[in-house]
Amino acid sequence: MISLIDKPANYSAICDQIMKMDPKIRFVGIINNKGRLVEGGMKEGVPTLSSPKEDEMIFMELLLRIKMRQEFDAQLGKVKFALALREKILEMSFQIDNHVLFVVSEPDEGLTLPKKISQIISGYV
Repeated sequence: MISLIDKPANYSAICDQIMKMDPKIRFVGIINNKGRLVEGGMKEGVPTLSSPKEDEMIFMELLLRIKMRQEFDAQLGKVKFALALREKILEMSFQIDNHVLFVVSEPDEGLTLPKKISQIISGYV
């Protein structure tokens, strides 16, 4: 299996492909294991709902949630993706190697976006 960590150029390709797949998508980014954005960002022309400092806190909190969920991987299996449907946005996270793909969209009541994104990721790993 090819690891994305060995092919960092794939981060850009994944972010670009996901950003273009649906007009509801607001943000696509790869977050490293220190909670830093290493690729991607906000869709051009879309207003942000949080400040850069708040974004840092969001990324750190996301990483903490992922680490806590990993405590149960042996018993329950690895998490394929996680999502939070908020009043204003839908947050989705997908673990890729030691990084996290974080996607934010307008609310998606049918929850079709996570499945589409999983299909895109599977083409790279």
